[in-house]
Amino acid sequence: MSDFDAIDSLLDAVGPQAELPSSHVRRELRERARLSKAQVARALGVSPSTLSGWESGRDPAGEIRTKYAYLLDGLNAKLATETEAPPVAEQPVTSGTATPLSSPDLGQDEDGDGDDVELLVAPEPCVLCGRPAGQRVAGFAQHLAPADCRPTATGASAAPLAGQPTAHTSKAPLRTTRPARATERSKGPARRTFQETSGPVDLIREAVQGALAEHGGDVDAATAALLKRAIPDAMRLLDETRKGARYDVIAHPGIPDILKKQTARGADQIWEARPKWTRHELPPGRHQVTALDINGAYLSALKTHLPLGQLEHSTGLAHDRRRSGVHLITPPEWEHEAVLPNPIGRRDEPGPLWVTEPTLRLLLRLSGPKHQLCAPPQIHESYTSGATENLLEKFRIALKDARDTAIEQGDTVTLEYVKAMYSKFVSTMGESNYNRELYRPDWMHLIRSQAFANLWLKALKAHDEGLAVVRAMGTDELHVIGDWRRVFAEGRGVTEVKVKDTYTAGTDAGEHAGEGE
Repeated sequence: MSDFDAIDSLLDAVGPQAELPSSHVRRELRERARLSKAQVARALGVSPSTLSGWESGRDPAGEIRTKYAYLLDGLNAKLATETEAPPVAEQPVTSGTATPLSSPDLGQDEDGDGDDVELLVAPEPCVLCGRPAGQRVAGFAQHLAPADCRPTATGASAAPLAGQPTAHTSKAPLRTTRPARATERSKGPARRTFQETSGPVDLIREAVQGALAEHGGDVDAATAALLKRAIPDAMRLLDETRKGARYDVIAHPGIPDILKKQTARGADQIWEARPKWTRHELPPGRHQVTALDINGAYLSALKTHLPLGQLEHSTGLAHDRRRSGVHLITPPEWEHEAVLPNPIGRRDEPGPLWVTEPTLRLLLRLSGPKHQLCAPPQIHESYTSGATENLLEKFRIALKDARDTAIEQGDTVTLEYVKAMYSKFVSTMGESNYNRELYRPDWMHLIRSQAFANLWLKALKAHDEGLAVVRAMGTDELHVIGDWRRVFAEGRGVTEVKVKDTYTAGTDAGEHAGEGE
């Protein structure tokens, strides 16, 4: 058969166009067939996040569109034959052993596109952790509250991070979450004593072990290989940690102009409030200054209020703590520059500026009755969406646990790999050729601003505890005078600090603050 004969056969099979049903029908077909996103994505050669986009309104193109249409057509025909049911778009998923619920507090997404949640007559094992659960979500028993679900095993479906590359996608609206649910229910609560745990941290360990084996135990070569694939591996880890999540997230939303770069090499209009401050005058005398290094600054900053959907514009409204985004504000005057940095960072020009949610919340906190350090900022307009502080929490904890274990075991390969995963994950959320799975420049600014706000709050804590703050720089550098060990725990954990440097400064030494490093 010639190449043209093969093409003609293909065209005869699928018709002049590969027709696709509406997005909600695509999702319902998959769920009625009890197929996880991971299963379908593997069959099509794409990532679960890409499949989420197709089930939320985005359309594939080219050969992959033909394959997807073929799969959906086959599922529709198979389900219609087996059930002799009406077309899938007209038939909701129900269960004879549970009571459907529609309350948004029980698993409904904020945009109304949530999974069907059902109350079970008798508890069934959660597909994520194996412990008894009283609800089903999209046909699978699981806990709704993250605190109730403590996974000890995620099953064999968790593929190693290094297994498959992440597919590239365009910057069209795309949703990514709840990537894959287990298709087989646990037989009962997981038994830690006899079962070997498997989960996100294990994916990191398996990737490191695979790289070391591939390079014959050469630590430098294995580390270099892992750093090169840190971004797709981070996205795969994100998919794994989003299993069972309650919210869909638009990963390629429409972005307002203020979040777009003004030139090819320029910046957008968002001010991140990066600290860059040095105290001009020290207390009289000669002092020993300790430069403290804040561990895992970006890792800790993954816990911040992130908008779930596309940012919506508003003006003249009070701050809504249930939403997050960017805000045009007139910042208050700061009268404590002599002892504390300005919370919006060093800015030369006055007037309104666009700041992120962490910066705004910091200013509101400092203007409140507890601190009363400044006047409230004036909010002019905002771009926000419904938000949650725990969107990346499982992702953060997986990286933190791997980091802690690597430090304890002296494992420099894993330590460098994990650091690259979270730092590159944050830096490539904006427009980047290295990460096309996620285009959220708003998230990038929010996470970085949260890291800066965290450092500022450490400076405030030092000041309130009687230390003299000498310098605050970037995300992780804080210089102080005094017994800092009574204020901060020393160590390498993300809640601890370590000494970066010590030096003397003061009038008796003939030095100003910041000299002699």
